[in-house]
Amino acid sequence: MSLKIDIRKLGLFNQMAKEGGNTVADHLSQMTGMETEMEITKINFIDVADIKTHVGDQKQIGISIRLLEPPHGHILFLFNGASAKELARGMVGDMGETDPNGSGFTDMERSAIQEIGNIMTSAFIDGWANVLQTTIDIGPPNFTFGPGSGMVDELVGGRETDMSLMFDSRVHALNSDIDVTVYTFPELEELVSLMQQIDV
Repeated sequence: MSLKIDIRKLGLFNQMAKEGGNTVADHLSQMTGMETEMEITKINFIDVADIKTHVGDQKQIGISIRLLEPPHGHILFLFNGASAKELARGMVGDMGETDPNGSGFTDMERSAIQEIGNIMTSAFIDGWANVLQTTIDIGPPNFTFGPGSGMVDELVGGRETDMSLMFDSRVHALNSDIDVTVYTFPELEELVSLMQQIDV
């Protein structure tokens, strides 16, 4: 299958990144009471090795999902422990036990982070599906703590092609020190096929 795409449809890449990120930001605002916004930082065709360098080796919390329908591939959300705690505190509020200064996570915090992961992943794909005019079923979120580069390698390091399309979007809270970075790794041929079917 060819990866050629009508130049008039290149804007769909931006629409997917914007729609996905804005949907996540809207859901986070509703869940946590924090005003959040999305920023598209990079959309690029890039070697997997370069993606790993870009993500870095710093240990982070990762939430990944597999797309079970075209364009298949994976979505990866990365954020540090402080951001995770702040998000959990915003969601739980006064209803449960949170410890913003603790080194680990309470049961309530872990539960809140897992629920936030569920909402973020499904919201992001809902945004994509709207742009691509389709439905995209997803698998359950997978939670990992470790070097971000290792997570990327596990998700896409085994692809037959070394090249991947990287959507790098950042969701951040305006009044809190929270940053969530979203990396998406769709199967290129399937994504192009979906785009070719859309009238622009």
